[in-house]
Amino acid sequence: MSQPVKTFYILHGDDDFTLEQEITNLRSRMSGENADLNTSEFDGEQASVAEVLNAVSSYPFLADRRVVFVKGMLGWITRKGAGETGKKAVEQLLSALPNLPDWARLIFIEREMLPDSNKILKLAKELPGGYEKSFHLGGDSSNWIMRRAREVYESSIDPQAAAALATITGNDLRRADNELIKLVSYVNQERPITEDDVALLTPYVAEARLFDMVDALAEGRANAALHMLHRLLMEKDNDPFKLYGMIVRQFRLLLTVKEYLVAGGAPKQMAGALGMKPFVADKTARQARAFTLAQLEQIYRSLLDYDIRMKTGRIEPQLALDLLVAGLAK
Repeated sequence: MSQPVKTFYILHGDDDFTLEQEITNLRSRMSGENADLNTSEFDGEQASVAEVLNAVSSYPFLADRRVVFVKGMLGWITRKGAGETGKKAVEQLLSALPNLPDWARLIFIEREMLPDSNKILKLAKELPGGYEKSFHLGGDSSNWIMRRAREVYESSIDPQAAAALATITGNDLRRADNELIKLVSYVNQERPITEDDVALLTPYVAEARLFDMVDALAEGRANAALHMLHRLLMEKDNDPFKLYGMIVRQFRLLLTVKEYLVAGGAPKQMAGALGMKPFVADKTARQARAFTLAQLEQIYRSLLDYDIRMKTGRIEPQLALDLLVAGLAK
């Protein structure tokens, strides 16, 4: 017995990189003779449901299918504020989607996760002619990086290395993938990718080294902290003002985390409560425990004082950094 023909698809989620790959694969599978004449694309916030249904239901020209891509329509018509217009659009789709002709291939693309309560999503899961696939990144891309290394590049990356790469690339999966390609090529599948490899090969290691410098400050190793500071200053694109801003940001995070912990906040819930990546939250919490709240408040006041002195020309930026780091070491 042959499988039912899939006539409408819902691809949704915040993993934009993998979602785009799925769209590319679908285009490839559905392309055929006279594909250009039988493929349409719509902006779901501008097009009406009637326009989309008319396009996908039209008999294909010298081909066996009609393909229509619609971006953002389902989220748009079910958003808060869509009102009666959105409700009518949903009802129109619920009525028409089960009866699409066999030649129809209607692909809804949503760059956010649709809730399970979405009626069109439920229909896609229930109907033999429907298809649904989600692409969820979550708050931390390190798992995506490990899975990508394993499944696509047949390589492995240590969890610490994946977390480090996730920290410096954020949710920009294209950038993460580009860096991963370099790392895979470097180790040549001879061993797992390590955190040292990430520090060596990626051009975004300043933040990771800044963590090391703050560790040295917390442990009272002034000479080591000054050495790390000068290494950072020697790197391309790291001028004193930029580096000073990074130090201010790091101590602002430390102060925020310390205040959260002192107030009795649960460590396991800290990343979500403060809007931080788990890897960053864990490292920042570890560093924050090396300081008292009073010390961090005093350090932040010193940072403000040096900032004013630099911007008013009363002290050279590099000298300010040297004095700051030497003075911060306990």
